[in-house]
Amino acid sequence: MSTIELSNRQEKIMQIVKDFGPITGESIAEKLCLTRATLRPDLAILTMTGFLDARPRVGYFHTGKNSNHLLAEKLKKMVVEGYESTPVLINENVSVYDAIVTVFSEDVGTLFVTDSNSHLVGVLSRKDLLRASIGQQKLSTLPINIIMTRMPNITTCQKNDLLIDVAKKLINAQIDAIPVIEEAANGIKVVGRITKTNITRVFVELTENDG
Repeated sequence: MSTIELSNRQEKIMQIVKDFGPITGESIAEKLCLTRATLRPDLAILTMTGFLDARPRVGYFHTGKNSNHLLAEKLKKMVVEGYESTPVLINENVSVYDAIVTVFSEDVGTLFVTDSNSHLVGVLSRKDLLRASIGQQKLSTLPINIIMTRMPNITTCQKNDLLIDVAKKLINAQIDAIPVIEEAANGIKVVGRITKTNITRVFVELTENDG
């Protein structure tokens, strides 16, 4: 479903709270001719999802938030960890030809280039490979470290970064993927990647699940 869907009874509860709030659970039950116990699960759901709030000895009141507001709030709290995918790494001394083969065999748009210590030293995109293939160089002998984007000109993120901030980085840098990194002894390790596809998948999951 595209938004958080409420049952018919929950919609009625919402309207009562909008019209009469703050209002006690007992008063809501009276207006619906139901028992307080019958309404308890509905009130719990509406409170947990953020549509309603409750204060002791005051009652329930409407938060003023709709489904879109609640989804946006949830997205703003989500971090990279748990949504990253496996990075495809390639050594800096590999040829452009081998990099092209890797891109197509792994079906990715971005390769993360590492040195002999497996530390991040560059990023290689399909655009980089396309530009190299159009030139006159012999691809089987041209090393990728000649055409890659080098540190520190690489956009990166970490596991505790907010997904919304990473999405902005993707847009602003006009790139397809960002390496998820961890600081290591004398270098940086790539532990994941966030792509435009990862971000799109998050949006789809948020709209398909109301919890």
